[in-house]
Amino acid sequence: MTPRADGFEVPLHRSLVEPMTLMGLPRSLAIPLWLVPAAFVFALHQLWFVPVGIALHVLCAALAKTDPYFFDILPVALRAQRRLDP
Repeated sequence: MTPRADGFEVPLHRSLVEPMTLMGLPRSLAIPLWLVPAAFVFALHQLWFVPVGIALHVLCAALAKTDPYFFDILPVALRAQRRLDP
């Protein structure tokens, strides 16, 4: 590791380098993940969907905790070509 020269360090706030999350999930995933169970519970009166929604949230939050960019990379990886063409 190279030594840092004096005066060339800039402190960055943590919020500038970490993704924005809502209760541990990226915003692009959290809002649909909460709206679908809310629609099932409130509009269709399907109370069995409450534990399913909570379980999905806990699972996705655990995945996002291990890698904050997991849900950004997942669509790219799923769209990637499966084989290499010469």
